[in-house]
This record gives sequence, structure tokens and C-alpha cells, in this order.
Amino acid sequence: MADSSDVLRMVLIGPPGAGKGTQAPNLVAKFNAAHLATGDMLRSQVAQGTALGKEAKKIMDQGGLVSDDIMVNMIKSELSSEKCKKGFILDGFPRTIPQAELLDQMLKEQGKPLQKAVELKVDDELLVSRITGRLVHPASGRSYHKTFNPPKAEGKDDVTGEDLVQRSDDNADALKKRLSSYHAQTEPIVNYYQKSGIWAGVDAAQSPSTVWGDILKCLGFDA
Repeated sequence: MADSSDVLRMVLIGPPGAGKGTQAPNLVAKFNAAHLATGDMLRSQVAQGTALGKEAKKIMDQGGLVSDDIMVNMIKSELSSEKCKKGFILDGFPRTIPQAELLDQMLKEQGKPLQKAVELKVDDELLVSRITGRLVHPASGRSYHKTFNPPKAEGKDDVTGEDLVQRSDDNADALKKRLSSYHAQTEPIVNYYQKSGIWAGVDAAQSPSTVWGDILKCLGFDA
């Protein structure tokens, strides 16, 4: 990485099903960095009853969107905590250019500018097949995948032989809607980080271990 110090400061970008939930723990384990998922952070501040949490709760209870200033201040307060001493992986933020600009300004003031914005890139059709091909055994929660991890007997749980349930096809439509709004929202952010020179794209259609190796290379480490 650009820094001589072994501190990680990055944004992780990727659509639902791209594997952020798999890769973020790898980054946490390797760098002792904190995984700052903005949804979790909001819930935690609200649960703790902090001033920011109370303000956010009031807005959310009225069905509003929490302002950029509140989100950036929340991240700022997390960054001053012990768990962020070795760096952070931001997940779910920024989602807009104004958020990215506010975040940059706040981090520069703290002398902790972002080093990398890593985007996990996956073709929409693959994401849809990854997510809609899931089969579940309701009683145990065991999950299979028609293509990537099929049960031994078609449609039956390996352990009990009971029927597996597939999510309805409505989910494919809902997912496609989520993906199109994700792209509309994320493309400007990707352009923003490309212009600032810290963006790196990783082909997340590969196996998780290959993706992990590629992320490390983006960060300037050998896999």
C-alpha cells in the first residue's frame, strides 16, 4: 500500500451476492482492521442511545433517510475508537458523490485519507443465478445450490431426504430491481474513485480464494 505503516483504509464496493460478506472477514483477520458496515453501525449507535443514534432514530421513525452529515459523523466517531487503530474497511458507504466528498474531507482533516476503493465486479446474470438457484431445507437451514452445490438427490436434503424449498421467482425480479438501482447509484461513485486514482476492480465471478488473492494484489500485497 502507499503507506509505510501497516494500516488499512479502504472502501469495499459490490452488489448483493458479490461476496463482500466473504471477503470483509478475510480483510479483518489479515489487517486487524475494523469492518464498518454502515447498517450495523447505525443500529449500534441507536441501540447505545448515543446523541447521533437518537438523532438518526428520530429521522428513521418518521420514515426519512439519515443525512450525510449524521453518517459521516458516525463514521468519525467509530474511527476514534480502539478497534479502528489498525484501519478500517467501509462497506455500504459512500453511496453518493456528496457522501464521498464529505468522507474524503473528514478523513483528510484527520490525516487518514483513503488508500483504496476496491470494487467486486460480477455480471448481473451470474448474480441472479447465484442467488436464485439456492435451495433450502427449512427445518435445518441447510442450503444448497442447483448449479454450484447441488444435493445428492435432486430436490432432497442430503441428511433427512426431506424436500428442499426454492425461493420464488419473484425474488429474481426483486433482485434485478435491486441490481439496477445499485448500478445507478454506484457508477458515479466508481467514476469518482477512478478519477482520484484509488479505484481497483476485482473479477468476483472467480472462486473466493482467487478473489481474495486479487484483493491482496490490489492492496500491494502478494497473495
